[in-house]
Amino acid sequence: METMKAAVLVAPHRFEIREMPVPAVGPADVLIKVARTGICGTDMHMFNGHYAADQLPIIPGHEFSGTIARLGADVTRLNVGMRVVADINVGCGTCFYCRRNEILNCAEVRQIGISRDGGFAEYVSVSARLVIPAAAEAEFDLLALVEPVACVVRAARKANVRFGQSVVILGAGPIGNLHVQMMRVAGAAPIIVVEPSEHRAQLARQAGADVVITDPENARQTVLAMTDGRGADVVIESVGLPKLYRQALGLLRPGGHLAAFGITGDEETLPLPLLDTVLREYSLKGSVAGMGEDMHDALTLLTHGRFKLDAFRGASYRLDDIQQAFEDLPKRTDALKIQIEIS
Repeated sequence: METMKAAVLVAPHRFEIREMPVPAVGPADVLIKVARTGICGTDMHMFNGHYAADQLPIIPGHEFSGTIARLGADVTRLNVGMRVVADINVGCGTCFYCRRNEILNCAEVRQIGISRDGGFAEYVSVSARLVIPAAAEAEFDLLALVEPVACVVRAARKANVRFGQSVVILGAGPIGNLHVQMMRVAGAAPIIVVEPSEHRAQLARQAGADVVITDPENARQTVLAMTDGRGADVVIESVGLPKLYRQALGLLRPGGHLAAFGITGDEETLPLPLLDTVLREYSLKGSVAGMGEDMHDALTLLTHGRFKLDAFRGASYRLDDIQQAFEDLPKRTDALKIQIEIS
């Protein structure tokens, strides 16, 4: 039996490095030899026991890139040795939601690295229809950023951001920083960020934010001043804190849109001012994962240099040191992203 090295999250706060069987490859599947896998905020939620705890033990990791090592018997459009990324959202492919590229609502959905084994391992098996080829010269650390960029691509689509719209982003961590850059691609203006960490605030300025507010108490006053007293067209909550969702409602203009992105706990709720919501025509739409065409668009944007990535590509750990990487991530201020070098 072929074996591989894998990092298994066996309990909250505890990885084990194990020798495990190489995943089976069905007729319509592809075996990917993983090169790089990024640590996502969702991975940190899993590590801390706040999300998908019922899936443990599992091999996490969904921001991965690599090369095709083996093809299923029925796969014809791909070749061994191709550099690839993969859509992690595995639906039935035929239901109402899959046909509309709303795969997370499919009754059969599974997510690679979240509800089935993922990319913190030497190999991962993926349905060929979800595999996206990249250029032969594309760097693996860049390709491992396709999935998180796809998430902000989808959020921009869901929010229907248009040229010249004012956008407020609450939180400038890794995904908040990518939201800033996505809003520049979409033509939003002004882009206003609320981030109390001076280090992350500075990175947001470098990413293209027009205004960064480091004192949240001044957020409403500043947003009103920047929008002729109206409030923002769109507010994106990118952290996952109920208090920030409540703050977001106070920053919207009448007719504005709240883009709900940050993941909260299962029991968290948001009290809506119902009369204001009706009379002022607020809208709210959730978005959490890129899928389908979002992945292809993210790959195109990245390979054509539409995102500034220096803060995302400077920190890496070996697979054997993954426990240390997860423990270090909340304390590191020199990088927005840590990637695990798999091979």
